[in-house]
Amino acid sequence: MTATGMDLPPLGETKTISTADGRTLAYVEFGDPAAPLVIHNHGGPSCRFEGQLLANGAIANGLRLVSVDRPGIGRSSRQKNRSFKGWCDDLLTIADALGYHEFGVSGWSEGGPWPIAAAFYIDPNRLRHVTSIAGGNFGVFGDNWAAQYQDKADALGGKLAMHSKFAFHLMYEMLALDAVHFGKSYLKTCYNAVNDYDKKFLDDPAIAKAWGAMSAECFAHGSIGLVEDAELLYRKWAFDVTKIERPVHMWQGTGDKLIPYELNRVIADRMPGSVWHPVEDAGHLVAVGEAVNIFAIAAHELSG
Repeated sequence: MTATGMDLPPLGETKTISTADGRTLAYVEFGDPAAPLVIHNHGGPSCRFEGQLLANGAIANGLRLVSVDRPGIGRSSRQKNRSFKGWCDDLLTIADALGYHEFGVSGWSEGGPWPIAAAFYIDPNRLRHVTSIAGGNFGVFGDNWAAQYQDKADALGGKLAMHSKFAFHLMYEMLALDAVHFGKSYLKTCYNAVNDYDKKFLDDPAIAKAWGAMSAECFAHGSIGLVEDAELLYRKWAFDVTKIERPVHMWQGTGDKLIPYELNRVIADRMPGSVWHPVEDAGHLVAVGEAVNIFAIAAHELSG
């Protein structure tokens, strides 16, 4: 049994979708393939495997959860000239390939910004639900705008992303080395960086194993995919969140030590469509702890 009270579902096979420009997008899925679709955007360092930690919440609410590797991460092909708009086009490609006109999106941590971009770029007649969980929304209002709120690791990453691409890449190479080859050390570092709420989850062997696997698989192509992913998050975003009026559900633990509460509270206050869901004393693993509640809202909005 896990800390969520349920066994984690098996990962199942990795499947792929081809894009119009010849790339491959890798994904795993959970739940009824005929159910309403939610496409999940993983954090970093993470990958499609992350869906396993959230799947019970989606399945309990009668949803099909498809968790996809972004370009250059896990088993997805690298993409030149990455952009928020480009990934939104990929989300539409995924939905089309799976046979859906309407769908929802979720995203956690460094995956949190991508649903917000989807809310801006994708027609609401197609994108019927948006959830961003403890998002690494670092460049919303300018280059590394969130520096004043970040923990030490993210603050350093932001400085390097702005001023030294070589050093920024080296930082991620070291992270990859730890995650891939020194799993116990990597998990210990993660454990020491979070609050007691999160530690209760990471103390569960099944969750710890899944956490290590998703972090290591992130670097299947090396670190460049995650570097390119993170650079987009740190630099000034190419769209204006203050123009987003459609509902965007933003979940945040008040005790999150990786993505502080205040960072996303400011964004929620300035984004007209934001629906703010604070969870008292929860940490960064609020996505796991609140999965049933998060996907209950998704199921409701996708059924309307």
